[in-house]
Amino acid sequence: MALKLKKGTSKHSAYDLRDPNSQVIERHTLAVIVDNEAGVLARVIGLFSGRGYNIESLTVAEIDHEGRTSRITIVTTGTPAVIEQIKAQLGRIVPVHDVHDLTVEGPSVERELALFKVAGEGDKRLEALRLADVFRARVVDSSLTSFIFELTGSPEKVDAFAELMRPLGLKELARTGVAALSRGEPLASAGRL
Repeated sequence: MALKLKKGTSKHSAYDLRDPNSQVIERHTLAVIVDNEAGVLARVIGLFSGRGYNIESLTVAEIDHEGRTSRITIVTTGTPAVIEQIKAQLGRIVPVHDVHDLTVEGPSVERELALFKVAGEGDKRLEALRLADVFRARVVDSSLTSFIFELTGSPEKVDAFAELMRPLGLKELARTGVAALSRGEPLASAGRL
Protein backbone atom coordinates (compact mmCIF):
# COMPACT_ATOMS: atom_id res chain seq x y z
CA MET A 1 0.00 0.00 0.00
CA ALA A 2 1.44 3.39 -1.04
CA LEU A 3 1.93 6.19 1.46
CA LYS A 4 -0.23 9.22 0.79
CA LEU A 5 2.09 12.08 1.73
CA LYS A 6 1.04 15.62 0.94
CA LYS A 7 3.62 18.23 0.07
CA GLY A 8 4.46 20.63 2.85
CA THR A 9 4.20 20.17 6.56
CA SER A 10 1.43 19.75 9.05
CA LYS A 11 1.11 20.32 12.76
CA HIS A 12 1.41 16.53 13.14
CA SER A 13 4.76 16.27 11.35
CA ALA A 14 8.22 17.07 12.58
CA TYR A 15 9.54 17.15 9.03
CA ASP A 16 9.36 19.77 6.32
CA LEU A 17 8.69 17.65 3.24
CA ARG A 18 9.25 20.52 0.80
CA ASP A 19 12.60 21.01 -0.89
CA PRO A 20 13.58 24.64 -0.17
CA ASN A 21 15.84 24.62 -3.23
CA SER A 22 13.07 23.52 -5.57
CA GLN A 23 12.32 25.82 -8.49
CA VAL A 24 8.75 24.53 -8.79
CA ILE A 25 6.16 27.30 -8.54
CA GLU A 26 3.64 26.53 -5.78
CA ARG A 27 0.31 28.16 -4.90
CA HIS A 28 -0.06 29.10 -1.21
CA THR A 29 -2.89 30.60 0.83
CA LEU A 30 -1.71 32.88 3.62
CA ALA A 31 -3.85 34.14 6.53
CA VAL A 32 -2.45 37.35 7.99
CA ILE A 33 -3.90 38.80 11.20
CA VAL A 34 -3.31 42.57 11.41
CA ASP A 35 -4.37 45.64 13.35
CA ASN A 36 -7.41 47.24 11.74
CA GLU A 37 -5.94 50.69 11.14
CA ALA A 38 -5.30 52.99 8.22
CA GLY A 39 -2.38 52.08 5.99
CA VAL A 40 -1.90 48.45 7.04
CA LEU A 41 -3.24 46.99 3.80
CA ALA A 42 -1.09 49.41 1.79
CA ARG A 43 2.01 48.24 3.67
CA VAL A 44 1.21 44.57 3.05
CA ILE A 45 0.50 45.17 -0.65
CA GLY A 46 3.60 47.35 -0.89
CA LEU A 47 5.70 44.42 0.29
CA PHE A 48 4.39 42.31 -2.61
CA SER A 49 4.66 44.97 -5.30
CA GLY A 50 8.05 46.25 -4.14
CA ARG A 51 9.61 42.82 -4.47
CA GLY A 52 7.73 41.67 -7.57
CA TYR A 53 5.64 38.99 -5.83
CA ASN A 54 2.31 38.09 -7.42
CA ILE A 55 -1.05 38.15 -5.63
CA GLU A 56 -3.67 35.88 -7.22
CA SER A 57 -6.39 36.69 -4.69
CA LEU A 58 -6.80 39.13 -1.81
CA THR A 59 -9.62 39.47 0.72
CA VAL A 60 -9.71 41.66 3.79
CA ALA A 61 -12.30 41.97 6.55
CA GLU A 62 -12.46 42.94 10.20
CA ILE A 63 -12.74 39.86 12.42
CA ASP A 64 -12.76 41.40 15.89
CA HIS A 65 -14.45 44.77 16.29
CA GLU A 66 -13.47 45.22 19.94
CA GLY A 67 -9.88 44.04 19.41
CA ARG A 68 -9.67 46.04 16.15
CA THR A 69 -8.10 43.21 14.17
CA SER A 70 -8.61 42.20 10.56
CA ARG A 71 -7.79 39.08 8.57
CA ILE A 72 -6.09 39.39 5.21
CA THR A 73 -6.27 36.24 3.09
CA ILE A 74 -3.70 36.24 0.29
CA VAL A 75 -3.28 33.61 -2.41
CA THR A 76 0.17 33.89 -3.95
CA THR A 77 2.58 31.81 -5.99
CA GLY A 78 6.31 31.26 -5.88
CA THR A 79 9.08 28.79 -5.26
CA PRO A 80 9.33 27.38 -1.71
CA ALA A 81 12.17 29.82 -0.98
CA VAL A 82 10.10 32.79 -2.19
CA ILE A 83 7.08 31.70 -0.12
CA GLU A 84 9.27 31.45 3.00
CA GLN A 85 10.70 34.90 2.24
CA ILE A 86 7.18 36.36 1.85
CA LYS A 87 6.08 34.89 5.20
CA ALA A 88 9.20 36.18 6.99
CA GLN A 89 8.83 39.67 5.55
CA LEU A 90 5.11 39.82 6.38
CA GLY A 91 5.92 38.82 9.96
CA ARG A 92 8.29 41.79 10.29
CA ILE A 93 5.64 44.41 9.45
CA VAL A 94 4.75 46.07 12.77
CA PRO A 95 0.90 45.88 12.68
CA VAL A 96 1.02 42.16 11.69
CA HIS A 97 0.17 39.88 14.62
CA ASP A 98 0.37 36.49 12.92
CA VAL A 99 1.09 34.88 9.55
CA HIS A 100 -0.25 31.39 8.79
CA ASP A 101 0.46 29.40 5.63
CA LEU A 102 -2.77 27.40 5.37
CA THR A 103 -1.30 25.37 2.51
CA VAL A 104 1.33 23.72 4.73
CA GLU A 105 -0.31 23.87 8.17
CA GLY A 106 -2.80 21.13 7.40
CA PRO A 107 -6.15 20.77 5.67
CA SER A 108 -8.09 23.95 5.00
CA VAL A 109 -11.33 25.04 3.34
CA GLU A 110 -11.28 27.70 0.60
CA ARG A 111 -14.40 29.35 -0.76
CA GLU A 112 -15.12 32.17 -3.16
CA LEU A 113 -18.29 33.99 -4.17
CA ALA A 114 -18.79 34.94 -7.81
CA LEU A 115 -21.49 36.69 -9.83
CA PHE A 116 -21.91 35.81 -13.52
CA LYS A 117 -23.93 37.83 -16.03
CA VAL A 118 -24.97 35.51 -18.86
CA ALA A 119 -26.89 36.82 -21.88
CA GLY A 120 -28.62 34.45 -24.22
CA GLU A 121 -31.85 33.31 -25.77
CA GLY A 122 -33.48 30.05 -26.74
CA ASP A 123 -31.41 26.88 -26.31
CA LYS A 124 -28.40 28.74 -24.87
CA ARG A 125 -30.63 30.26 -22.18
CA LEU A 126 -32.01 26.83 -21.25
CA GLU A 127 -28.52 25.27 -21.21
CA ALA A 128 -27.23 28.06 -18.94
CA LEU A 129 -30.08 27.37 -16.49
CA ARG A 130 -29.44 23.62 -16.61
CA LEU A 131 -25.71 24.05 -15.90
CA ALA A 132 -26.46 26.52 -13.12
CA ASP A 133 -28.63 23.87 -11.49
CA VAL A 134 -25.84 21.28 -11.75
CA PHE A 135 -23.34 23.70 -10.13
CA ARG A 136 -25.93 24.84 -7.53
CA ALA A 137 -25.68 28.42 -8.77
CA ARG A 138 -28.63 30.63 -7.81
CA VAL A 139 -30.38 33.04 -10.15
CA VAL A 140 -30.29 36.39 -8.32
CA ASP A 141 -31.49 38.57 -11.21
CA SER A 142 -33.28 37.85 -14.46
CA SER A 143 -34.40 39.81 -17.50
CA LEU A 144 -35.72 38.77 -20.89
CA THR A 145 -32.18 38.73 -22.29
CA SER A 146 -29.88 37.80 -19.38
CA PHE A 147 -29.40 36.17 -15.99
CA ILE A 148 -27.12 36.95 -13.07
CA PHE A 149 -26.01 33.79 -11.31
CA GLU A 150 -24.49 33.64 -7.81
CA LEU A 151 -22.07 30.78 -7.16
CA THR A 152 -20.14 29.90 -4.01
CA GLY A 153 -17.43 27.28 -4.03
CA SER A 154 -13.76 26.54 -4.43
CA PRO A 155 -11.81 28.69 -6.91
CA GLU A 156 -11.63 25.64 -9.19
CA LYS A 157 -15.45 25.34 -9.18
CA VAL A 158 -15.80 29.03 -10.06
CA ASP A 159 -13.27 28.61 -12.90
CA ALA A 160 -15.09 25.55 -14.24
CA PHE A 161 -18.48 27.30 -14.21
CA ALA A 162 -17.00 30.34 -15.99
CA GLU A 163 -15.50 28.14 -18.73
CA LEU A 164 -18.87 26.45 -19.32
CA MET A 165 -20.73 29.80 -19.40
CA ARG A 166 -18.37 31.48 -21.91
CA PRO A 167 -19.83 29.84 -25.03
CA LEU A 168 -23.36 30.36 -23.66
CA GLY A 169 -22.99 34.13 -23.44
CA LEU A 170 -20.93 35.07 -20.36
CA LYS A 171 -20.72 38.89 -20.46
CA GLU A 172 -19.40 39.86 -17.01
CA LEU A 173 -17.81 38.12 -14.04
CA ALA A 174 -17.18 39.48 -10.53
CA ARG A 175 -15.27 37.46 -7.91
CA THR A 176 -14.78 38.19 -4.22
CA GLY A 177 -11.44 36.44 -3.84
CA VAL A 178 -10.64 33.47 -1.62
CA ALA A 179 -11.74 33.23 2.00
CA ALA A 180 -10.04 30.33 3.81
CA LEU A 181 -9.94 28.67 7.23
CA SER A 182 -7.91 25.75 8.50
CA ARG A 183 -9.87 22.64 9.39
CA GLY A 184 -9.92 21.10 12.86
CA GLU A 185 -8.33 22.86 15.82
CA PRO A 186 -8.12 26.65 15.50
CA LEU A 187 -4.74 28.13 14.69
CA ALA A 188 -3.17 30.07 17.56
CA SER A 189 -4.34 33.71 17.39
CA ALA A 190 -5.60 33.28 13.81
CA GLY A 191 -8.64 35.36 14.40
CA ARG A 192 -10.57 33.47 17.02
CA LEU A 193 -13.38 35.54 18.42
